[in-house]
Amino acid sequence: MRSTLPPGLPRRTFLAAVLAALAAPEPVMAAANLRAAGNGARVVLPGAAARQWRLSAMARPARLVLRLPRHRWEGPTLIRGAGPVVSLRWDARASQVVMDLSGPVAEPSVSREGGALVLSIRPGPAAAFARMAGPNRPIATGHGAPRPVVVLDPGHGGKDPGAIGATGTQEKRVVLAAAQEMKRRLEAGGRCRVMMTRTRDVFVPLGKRVDFARRNKGAIFVSIHADSAPGARGASVYTLSETASDTLSAALARRENAADAAGGLNLPPVPPDVQRILLSLVRQETRQGSVRLANMTVSALRPRVPLLPNTHRQAAFAVLKAPDIPSLLVEIGFLSSRQDEAQLKRPQYRAVVAAALASAVEDYLERPGVGVASFG
Repeated sequence: MRSTLPPGLPRRTFLAAVLAALAAPEPVMAAANLRAAGNGARVVLPGAAARQWRLSAMARPARLVLRLPRHRWEGPTLIRGAGPVVSLRWDARASQVVMDLSGPVAEPSVSREGGALVLSIRPGPAAAFARMAGPNRPIATGHGAPRPVVVLDPGHGGKDPGAIGATGTQEKRVVLAAAQEMKRRLEAGGRCRVMMTRTRDVFVPLGKRVDFARRNKGAIFVSIHADSAPGARGASVYTLSETASDTLSAALARRENAADAAGGLNLPPVPPDVQRILLSLVRQETRQGSVRLANMTVSALRPRVPLLPNTHRQAAFAVLKAPDIPSLLVEIGFLSSRQDEAQLKRPQYRAVVAAALASAVEDYLERPGVGVASFG
């Protein structure tokens, strides 16, 4: 494979930087300390408070699960229980601490002592534990680093209603409702912060939508639409390409684009030829991230909602042109289709779509190696 390094870029410097990144130590967490405290138990996890974590409850059998993504464990992987905790074990495959319980417990008290995460666990009523163990309801979350920002972009707004269905349904209202439901679900999951380019019926130029995402250091940008295209029906997903994958995608992009994104990356003070290489690497990684997110989104949508054939398509949508943020445009349906319009008017259907989109975003954020290169 031919090298893409320009003559002016020292190969030794480039390789040293790559090797340093690869050699970065994986976070290691010391084993837990578990002891009885009255009729309850106290669990101390040294070093865990400074890292990302997620505590949840599960029933049948009753247990508490502390997720510690991509961390290694030091010490015994099985610890004898105390109080309502029958045993504490480290599940290396899922990177999580599992606390098996003798019965239902009250909501654990979570605190920090220096860098340690401390859980106080005591028996509690079965009904309250059942509610706490509901699906996708973390008891508490923590982040050693700031949670990634997901930017949701409800299309159109204000003076621009977008597509209008046969019964008068306006695209701007449908996509705002869907984005708000998606935001609610993502925030309940606790894995990210969510920002929206608009939260009410106002017009936001396309360029400002991209600028908003970059100004707020978005990790993902998802633009939500429900356009018009004769004969088309079902959800579809679009990533950036200067050459459209088909005539429908090209027509949708022409219709949506009214402005282009501007503004450069915050690159380090290096020679112009090195900056060009860095910018090319960032754009390449961003597009790869966009494609991964698109594939996850199609997989999440497929069993739940009708899809347009060849669901993942490409076109030069202006809102997808941030060079450093994996970006996706989702048509949650087409208001030119009476069937899609009837479904998109129903809050229950929009909730199904929002749940699928939220699960794809969470899956993307959970996968190792999905980050985009950052330069300052």
